[in-house]
Amino acid sequence: MSVKIILLALETLLLFLFLVPLPVICSGNLLGIIVSVILMLITANWPKFCGILSKIWGHGAGKFGLIFVSTLILAGIIYVGILSILMYKAQENRPEKANIIVVLGCQVKGERPSRMLRRRLDTAIMAMNDNPDTLCIVSGGKGDDEKISEALAMKNYLLEKGMDSDRIIMEDKSTSTYENIQNSLKILDELGMSHDMTIVTDGFHQYRASLIAKAQGVENVTAYSAYTEPRYLFTYWVREWLGLTHFFMLGS
Repeated sequence: MSVKIILLALETLLLFLFLVPLPVICSGNLLGIIVSVILMLITANWPKFCGILSKIWGHGAGKFGLIFVSTLILAGIIYVGILSILMYKAQENRPEKANIIVVLGCQVKGERPSRMLRRRLDTAIMAMNDNPDTLCIVSGGKGDDEKISEALAMKNYLLEKGMDSDRIIMEDKSTSTYENIQNSLKILDELGMSHDMTIVTDGFHQYRASLIAKAQGVENVTAYSAYTEPRYLFTYWVREWLGLTHFFMLGS
């Protein structure tokens, strides 16, 4: 089997991994689809591609441009590799004892949590059972396409699962991870509690959530990470690279 066929097979598999989440479309699978298609086109037309590079290399400015682009690509690969290591470490950062549990919301369908949000809530139940004296903040506002706030849907789900209502605090105004943390910290101030928090969200999201929390003065951030369906993992992992880059550049 030729190297070309093997590469095309691997690139087709890569493309498939970013097509699987459809009809869910976000920056993660859009970027993945674009990169996969470009790689497939280059591999399928390798002799022609090499000829174009050879012509560009023959000119002084072209040589500089190729070196510059190659350096950027290499730096990008190293960058996302480092991010991935940090993301993995963050999702495994379980606390010995939680000060406060903060569940980050996501889509509500009608009045019911989406499948992803249910997994976060099931993980929150685990965290609450592991820390029976710890309060839980369910954080998420109401989107335009949602009948109730994410916080209310989350509280209702936890109550249905037998959690004590006295341990659940709703934060129903936030519309982003930054606001999730910011508004949860206001609740902690009202309760006279320290700012240490244990965040419940999907594993891929834990690193960015922890950075946002630390940027707002949280010293100790730990994690209970929800399971992410494999078909979404590549898409959301790549989207998180972009989200982290946005945070590093703009701080939010």
